[in-house]
Amino acid sequence: MTRHEREIWFLTGSQGLYGEATLRQVAEQSRQIAEALDEALPFTVVWKPVLTDAEAIRRMCLEANASDACVGVVAWMHTFSPAKMWIAGLDALRTPLLHLHTQANMELPWDSIDMDFMNLNQAAHGDREFGYIQARLGVPRKTVAGHVSDPSVAERIGAWARAAAGRAEVGSLKLARFGDNMRDVAVTEGDKVEAQRRFGVSVNTYGVNDLVAAVDAASDAEVDTLTAEYEDLYKMAPELRSGGDRHDSLRYAARIELGLRGFLESGGFKAFTTNFEDLGGLRQLPGLAVQRLMADGYGFGGEGDWKTSVLLRTLKVMSAGLDGGTSFMEDYTYHLVPGQELILGAHMLEVCPTIAANTPSCEIHPLSIGGREDPVRLVFDAQPGPAVVVGLADMGERFRLVANEIDVVAPAEPLPRLPVARAVWRPRPDLRTSAEAWLTAGAPHHTVLSSAVGTEELADFADMLGVELLVIDAGTTTRQFTKEIRWNQAYYRLAQGF
Repeated sequence: MTRHEREIWFLTGSQGLYGEATLRQVAEQSRQIAEALDEALPFTVVWKPVLTDAEAIRRMCLEANASDACVGVVAWMHTFSPAKMWIAGLDALRTPLLHLHTQANMELPWDSIDMDFMNLNQAAHGDREFGYIQARLGVPRKTVAGHVSDPSVAERIGAWARAAAGRAEVGSLKLARFGDNMRDVAVTEGDKVEAQRRFGVSVNTYGVNDLVAAVDAASDAEVDTLTAEYEDLYKMAPELRSGGDRHDSLRYAARIELGLRGFLESGGFKAFTTNFEDLGGLRQLPGLAVQRLMADGYGFGGEGDWKTSVLLRTLKVMSAGLDGGTSFMEDYTYHLVPGQELILGAHMLEVCPTIAANTPSCEIHPLSIGGREDPVRLVFDAQPGPAVVVGLADMGERFRLVANEIDVVAPAEPLPRLPVARAVWRPRPDLRTSAEAWLTAGAPHHTVLSSAVGTEELADFADMLGVELLVIDAGTTTRQFTKEIRWNQAYYRLAQGF
């Protein structure tokens, strides 16, 4: 299990009424719960001393806010913890909160249970007191009920923790745009100031020729090493191999990767965009370099689409250690045979090889737009299986996430003349409903496809940021989805105040 660098803090509520002996038992049992979570989750779960008064609770919440390591707080009321003690702390808390409704024991000791046991194991109503004050204060949180040993409990807490890691990442993310967005395109525009206020991400533009300088500075020795790595990792087109008549194109693709990677690393950027309309002195549209950087966890958006780049980096962080891949994607064209409807997704060059079904093929082909040399790229089909496509749109007064649960399938037939990486999927509940709902929501054509994270992580992430999420799944109908959009319109306007 790959462990995240960030921490989850485990807080336990009680009170001094029960005496020191009982509080020692509370501490020991809550530590055991925290240790069980630490073993089950890909995060370090940090147990904190039992909280029994308002000032200690307030200080702990402020410490969680200030900690760069802590991405989320799990709270459990082992005994009855009078909830007025929690008002100041919860009011100050800015770190994502999960309310775990559990207890130390799984089974009741029917033949030996007495009032001492009852006084110690009071989560059944202690957590109800805590639930009330959270609802009374309007505290955003996720609530999970069940014994900590239940795999489904750990799974739901894990989804929340991954969403919390994504929320922490976007809160400090720096994104470099090389050039502006594609001319006259609406959906790739957006309010970068509002994005920084809402999410925390910093989006800034750099001249493409700043990147060109970094590309040109790559040494021949570095290029030699990287092209040799390409030949080891991928099925290489003969003309690109050492000695082939297009090998120089592969070497220039390696220079792009070296320059781009160095630029991003030196600036602390974890996401970026490019634009085929603004390539400056670049000889190729970056293809192979972008694909490999995405595979290493960087966010990317084509045509200056910084919102999708932000979303991709966030989902990369959320999916760390999980099976499956996560990629930049675009709905491209349809297979509309009745009863067999499918979507073919791709992009010009930039699809992440983490979703590949087999070893990618490194190839070179003409590109009909951009006005540059033929670019090098990885070509492959996506791995079949369940996945989600999600897009982020700026609706003017708010941001909107739209997600569609899908099933990636193998292409019905080979695609020998399509020289790009691609994914074929069947959207849920069906293509007609999915497309009508997506269009009604105003969702973008650039998306993130992930077979690693799902709608629960996305829902938790949206709740943490106070961002609208619309989900298209097996139960969606166009009529009900349209009503949900209308309800949300009213809700989010009221929530913002007047």
